[in-house]
Amino acid sequence: MVKKMVFRIDGMHCTSCAFNIDGELEDTEEISESNTNYAKSQTEVKFDADKISEEKIVEMIKTVGYSARAILG
Repeated sequence: MVKKMVFRIDGMHCTSCAFNIDGELEDTEEISESNTNYAKSQTEVKFDADKISEEKIVEMIKTVGYSARAILG
């Protein structure tokens, strides 16, 4: 099942931060789209909820140095 969620991102300092997050998420085949907006401090992620969890997405964002939490689903 394809699901779209918005995650609040803390710790971004510039647009390169947004590119780092999108790069990490889009390298995962279970995630079909990631659109991170530095100005809004959030990312919208489209993913296969049968293959990856919201918690795993948050953990992936943490691996590149940012904290995240789901805000919309």
